[in-house]
Amino acid sequence: MLHYPKMPDSRRASGGRCTAFEKYDGTKLHWEWDRDFGWHSFGARRAAFNLTESGIAQFALAHAHLRECADVFRATLADALEKVFRDNPNYARFDSTKVFTEFFVTNSFVGLHKSDDPKRLVLFDVWAEPFGMVGPEPFVADFGPLGSGVARVVYRGKLTGAFVENARTGKYDVAEGVVCKGGAGGPDL
Repeated sequence: MLHYPKMPDSRRASGGRCTAFEKYDGTKLHWEWDRDFGWHSFGARRAAFNLTESGIAQFALAHAHLRECADVFRATLADALEKVFRDNPNYARFDSTKVFTEFFVTNSFVGLHKSDDPKRLVLFDVWAEPFGMVGPEPFVADFGPLGSGVARVVYRGKLTGAFVENARTGKYDVAEGVVCKGGAGGPDL
């Protein structure tokens, strides 16, 4: 099962309004939360593991270079995200959500991480069941206050050739590039 949908490339972009986020060079991870059970599952792109000690150990066997991710998640994002899901009225009607993060270090390369470097997780998307993916503006409004644990917004405006060229030539001070998201959809709509 693919836990994060494949994103279309820019060739099909409509040229409308977009929000561009910094893209991080690391490994995509998903974390599943349920109103009754809390954080209960996590994993990489195609597999899920229980967010228990035995599930974390199984994950570490399959992904040794990612073994610290659960500790980083619990220390940096888990409580703050749960507070949003419980306290923000936009999410009160949803019993389950899945959040998507990038796990990386300063010296990450193609998803591999040096063991002695400090690890980071950055939230970049939220799926609210059964609504779907939270749009970029509600995402920024609801999760942006979490600070450095959320993907940095580098541009808001029309998706134009000038913006694309500026992103390619380094205007936005990003190492890996940008991810543009359009639409305004949010669970409050």
